[in-house]
Amino acid sequence: MTKFVFVTGGVVSSIGKGIVAASLGRLLKSRDYSVSILKLDPYINVDPGTMSPFQHGEVFVTQDGAETDLDLGHYERFTDTSMSRLNSVTTGSIYQAVINKERRGDYNGGTVQVIPHITNEIKDRISRVARDTNPDVVITEIGGTVGDIESLPFLEAIRQFRKDVGRQNVLYLHVTLIPWIASAGEMKTKPTQHSVKELRSIGIQPDILVCRCDRALPGGLKQKLSEFCDVPPEGVIPAVDAKSIYEVPLILEREGLAQEALELLNMEQREPDLSQWQTLVERLYSPKHRVEIAIVGKYVQLSDAYLSVVEALRHAAIAMGSELHLRWVNSEKLEVEGAENHLDGVDGVIVPGGFGVRGVDGKIEAIKYARLRQIPFLGLCLGMQCSVIEWARNVAGFADAHSAEFEPHTENPVINLLPEQQDVVDLGGTMRLGLYPCRILPNSLAFRLYQEEVIYERHRHRYEFNNAYRNLFLESGYVISGSSPDGRLVEIVELPQHPFFIACQFHPEFQSRPSAPHPLFKGFIEAAIAHFESSSGTQIPLEVF
Repeated sequence: MTKFVFVTGGVVSSIGKGIVAASLGRLLKSRDYSVSILKLDPYINVDPGTMSPFQHGEVFVTQDGAETDLDLGHYERFTDTSMSRLNSVTTGSIYQAVINKERRGDYNGGTVQVIPHITNEIKDRISRVARDTNPDVVITEIGGTVGDIESLPFLEAIRQFRKDVGRQNVLYLHVTLIPWIASAGEMKTKPTQHSVKELRSIGIQPDILVCRCDRALPGGLKQKLSEFCDVPPEGVIPAVDAKSIYEVPLILEREGLAQEALELLNMEQREPDLSQWQTLVERLYSPKHRVEIAIVGKYVQLSDAYLSVVEALRHAAIAMGSELHLRWVNSEKLEVEGAENHLDGVDGVIVPGGFGVRGVDGKIEAIKYARLRQIPFLGLCLGMQCSVIEWARNVAGFADAHSAEFEPHTENPVINLLPEQQDVVDLGGTMRLGLYPCRILPNSLAFRLYQEEVIYERHRHRYEFNNAYRNLFLESGYVISGSSPDGRLVEIVELPQHPFFIACQFHPEFQSRPSAPHPLFKGFIEAAIAHFESSSGTQIPLEVF
């Protein structure tokens, strides 16, 4: 029977529940157990697809086209397991499902209430992951903090769940904070005690405490937490701050998290194989090169808005033995202050996705700067569309070229809506979402990077390259190196006369893994290293990917 682990958080938000859940998944997979991880988000939005990145960070897209919380990206990267729409549940989706059932008459005229109808729907979503994917363990992270009013239905549901499936099949893991009070010169357990008290008042007794702290947890405090929170000493797991999130699984393994979890769930204790993960961390901390990459966007004040892009760059840098330095560039400032004032000295420029006209001209300026100065460039989704606009304006001779998304009345909409998108009214869940095939042009940079004729990548966009301009672009030196199998949709463009200039309509960052960097990012970092060495006086051949 599938076992269930529920991860809650206390004291403060952003405590790291997602990384703890993903790390536990990694540790279980290293013991040859299959794992699926589910996120229960308490907000009333049906999904984060219509939310500003400033509100919720990036929107992570699954293979089946679900727009989900960024924690699902951590789950996939740490466990190397693809998630689906089953792995993301919100209060909005729960209430929407219950109301739809009520409208159909599924409740036979009964009064619909939070208990049992809402809690039953939540429990069914958890059970559905076990039924449909049949993993050994389902780890469920409950968003928010214990004490939040919007989390109460989820907490009540997981309280009931242990009774439904048997006590021996459920584990409650509570992530909390042990702060260091500088003026007192000591760590304090009182916030954790109160957090556990709040959890117990709901009817949930944690089996394991994962204690976030910025220094080693003294043995006396560990014993104190054990006594006050009614958790065995071996169930109090210190999680000392790490330089990198990829070190966290190794820290939690040393502290015995997986061993204690398996013991409490009556599962076989197996020897872990974390050698590959250990090598990954060692490479991360012993780089041989250094590159500085500019990320040009309009959400740069919140790095979580580009989380998967950053992690994909990091994966590639680790693989190439490079120390990664990021230069966050606000594209709106480029419009006023110019590209040279913000991009001088970088080894690569990346323009990620986004929506809305704000900052677009700055992105176009960044692309022009990288193109003219032979700096490695990688464009993602809107980054590809901006590269098309830049080329149309500055090379192909269409000075007023634009995207119909930003300038509906432009005479040269080089980026436009597909016919099937013309009458779409609702914004949520109506874009081209999820995994689509792409055919690669032989003898192209894309083919040298992928080494595949057909690839599959995840999309999240509404506008596409306008095929009315295809021949004009090809005649002016652009190369369309990736397209849909029927040839209708342009997926990848590149400039062969440039050391490394490639842009794609999809989001390759979603499929990058720590142990398997995405080919586009790996090639980009390799070109950036070559650019750094070349600008330092050492000539390095670029034809190495």
